[in-house]
Amino acid sequence: MDLLPLIPDNITEVLTKIIRFTELRETVLQRNIKQAATSGYVPRDLPVAEFADILDEAVREHLNCGCLVFRDTTCVAFCKDGRMTVQPVTDESAGELLHTDPDQYLQLQGDKLRENALNRRVSQQLLKHSCTATTRLRQTQRRTTGAHRGAPEMSLRTDMND
Repeated sequence: MDLLPLIPDNITEVLTKIIRFTELRETVLQRNIKQAATSGYVPRDLPVAEFADILDEAVREHLNCGCLVFRDTTCVAFCKDGRMTVQPVTDESAGELLHTDPDQYLQLQGDKLRENALNRRVSQQLLKHSCTATTRLRQTQRRTTGAHRGAPEMSLRTDMND
């Protein structure tokens, strides 16, 4: 019996999207810190809530119908080749903070970076665990099916004439 279809291997795709999103977001947040002293700079961020909604909807649909579909939004697009593009949005509250309290602004950006890094690390660990579990299951399946296919035939002798 092939057990692999019973494993939600779409988790790999979801985790990969999360990891990519956090990589893109890290770049945007680092730019916010580097450009903080630049006159007229407008802080940006990725649409975190929008991305979370996309994932929620995709997982919900997967549970209902068995297929994982990521739907494009205004700022997030999924390409047929597996790539994902995300358009940064203006972070108005951070922009206001940048002008009124630059130290607090830098603290906020640091907090966002730490939260983002945690999300990436958790996703990477879950992906690693998922891949390891799938590999172990495949190895177990090969051993059990290989043992049946390649094992010498054995028969029980029921001869009572001895």
